[in-house]
Amino acid sequence: MPYQDTDNQPAWFALKVRTKAEDTVRAALEGKGYQVFLPTYLSVRQYSDRLRKIAAPLFPGYVFCRMDRNRRLPVLMTAGVEYAVGFGGKLESIPASEIDAILSVTQAGLNAQPWPYLKSGSRVRIAFGSMTGVEGLLLKTQGTDRLILSIEMLQRSISVEIERTWVRPLTEQPRLNSIDELIK
Repeated sequence: MPYQDTDNQPAWFALKVRTKAEDTVRAALEGKGYQVFLPTYLSVRQYSDRLRKIAAPLFPGYVFCRMDRNRRLPVLMTAGVEYAVGFGGKLESIPASEIDAILSVTQAGLNAQPWPYLKSGSRVRIAFGSMTGVEGLLLKTQGTDRLILSIEMLQRSISVEIERTWVRPLTEQPRLNSIDELIK
């Protein structure tokens, strides 16, 4: 039986797509009946004679798709799809919690932008507002507090501007070395 999320839906997978083909791939996969997620942000591009605002992908070169890992050929045969992301030749799904966190940001209409992937920093949880429960890393840049959300498998992150009063630090649980420590 293929891996499925707890809501009995196929798992999320990251698809590496051709450069600037994210929207085309999204539309093609939706036309085939797949649930696709292409998070975007408003980017300002400067041309010689004007500034233009465009919707750019938060994760350039990637589209997220719910699919059955054992029936992935129709997805991989879609024009613009290069491959499904995995490790050591094995297809790996993305935890639904990571996709849900990115989805919360895009639905809240907050100012998100691509961000370099970070492994260190203070882990925090949003305690108030439309993103309550979302966890990420807290970062302060140019006098603004930002929450960093990551898709670890892709080693890609986004940052979203937040109010400092929204976040609370995560308390780490002590690590147990044996079952005997749990019983004590």
